[in-house]
Formats: sequence, structure tokens, C-alpha cells
Amino acid sequence: MNSQLGTVFLVVLPVFFVAILGVLIRRFNWLNQNADESLLKVTVNLLAPCLILDSILQNRALKEPANLFIPPLVGFGTVVIGMILSWYVAKIFRLGERKVMGTFALCTGLFNYGYVPIPLARELFGKETVGVLMVHNVGVEISMWSAGILLLAGHTEGKALKKIFNAPVMAILIGLPINYFWGDRFIPAFVQGTIHMLAACAIPMGLLLIGATVADYLHDFHSATGWRVMFYSCLLRLLVLPLMMLLLARYLPFTIELKRVIVLQAAMPSAVFPIVMARHYGGDASTSLRVVIGTSAIGFLTIPLWINFGLHWILPNSF
Repeated sequence: MNSQLGTVFLVVLPVFFVAILGVLIRRFNWLNQNADESLLKVTVNLLAPCLILDSILQNRALKEPANLFIPPLVGFGTVVIGMILSWYVAKIFRLGERKVMGTFALCTGLFNYGYVPIPLARELFGKETVGVLMVHNVGVEISMWSAGILLLAGHTEGKALKKIFNAPVMAILIGLPINYFWGDRFIPAFVQGTIHMLAACAIPMGLLLIGATVADYLHDFHSATGWRVMFYSCLLRLLVLPLMMLLLARYLPFTIELKRVIVLQAAMPSAVFPIVMARHYGGDASTSLRVVIGTSAIGFLTIPLWINFGLHWILPNSF
């Protein structure tokens, strides 16, 4: 048990330190805001799709129909349930006006589904689980651009829904049938090698950009006026919702890869991107920052504990 916890902690540690480096290089102006848009486009439109294709092609787990259709439903359902529960908590405990409650519900209900769990899945479980995580994230994207926008703006927006069909999602939709029908056999070795090289850049670049983004919004962080928001977001995101998700993984007949994905996602703090969404769609930026910073800071300690507990409780013989 202790060796498992130590292994998980050592895998989590570099992920957080790379994100912290992102904060520092922004402070030193080594990565300035003028470069963000270009780097973000490269990461989202090139590096991330390569990471997805590298994880999907030659992936035996994604030849099982159960791993193609159920993970997106789980991703969508767990996020929406988390958002609904967070909304009612914000309402019952009167955390603020409507835009504060909507932002709180979005940020607390939406776990970090990309650049933190992906390297953990790769190091702990391997390619098969990473591929299922990618498929799972399609459902998360749909929930974010539908229910998430509804919470912030009070209505859905056609332009926002179109963002579901972004480059990473298209890479999934293209990669899955190629893998399922053994089409990867016809992809030249040099093409696969290029994809693999670019895929290796996606995680560190994404984590650096996350750190830089957090650094940009730190001036909006006023913890003295938002401890209640931070307390309830941590209570939900790092205690209540993980337990609910682990119960789901334990008692429903999912594949072992999907159970691993749920264990990882249950342990995650809030996603960072809703900080940007809150500014763009009429949410409360300060609330989003409090939720993200609060859950991420405490999540540094709770992530290894939840993953270790989840694996021991749900999959005692798989790790």
C-alpha cells in the first residue's frame, strides 16, 4: 500500500512542477502573452491531435465496442451531475449572485481532463488506458460547451457548441475507425514516428501554458473575500464527487481501462480552462480563480491519496 502511494506521488510530482514552471516563466517574462496565442494554436491544433493519434493507433483496448461508446457517456454524465450538485450547493449556502453560482458550478463540476490525467494514465497504466481516456474526454467536451455555457450565460450558444468539433475531437473521430479496422498497418513508419515525436511535446507545452494562464489571473485572486467559495469547492471537488465517481466505477460493469480512467478523473482538481470561459461568457473570473487555485493546491496532496485508494478498492490486482 505504501509503495503504491509513493509511486503515485512520484508520478504526480513532475506534473505539478512543470505547471509551476509555467507560472515562473510568465513572471520572468520568458513566455509573454504575445506568444500565448501562437503556442496555444500549435498545442491544440498540432501537438494534442498527435498525442491523441499516438495513443489511439495500435491500441487493442479501443477495438472493444464497450470502450468506444460507454466512456463518452460516462464523461458527459459525471461532469453534468457534478455541475448540478455544485449549483444546488451554491444556491443552498448562498455563495453569491447568479453568475457566481453558475461559475462555481461549472468550475467545481468540471475536473481537469487533459494535461494532468493524461501523463498520469500513461505512466501508471500505459497506452490502452490513455486511449480510453481520450474517448472519455469527448463526452467531457460536450458537457463543457453545452451545460457549462448554460450555467455561465443562462442559455446555450450555437458558436460555443461548434467548438466541440475542435482538432483534438476530430483526431479522435479519425483515429478510432483507423485503429478499429487495422488501418494503422498502412501508415508509413516515418509518419508514425513523426506523430510520436510531436506527441511527446504536447504534455509539457500544455502544462507550461496552464501555469502561465494561472499567473495571468492571479491579480484577480482575493482570498480574503472568497474562503467560503474555496471551502465548498474543495469539499465537493476533492471529497464528495470523487467518492461518488469511485462508487460508480466499483459497482458498474465497466472495462478495466474505463475503471482506471474514472479513478484518475475522480482524483482530479478543477480544470483551468473555465477561467477563460468565465471571462468570455459572462461568469465571475474571481470565483473561477478561487475554485481552480483552491482545488489545485489541495489536490497536490489529495490526488495521490484518491488514486491509491481507488486502485486498492476497485482494482486491487491491476496495479
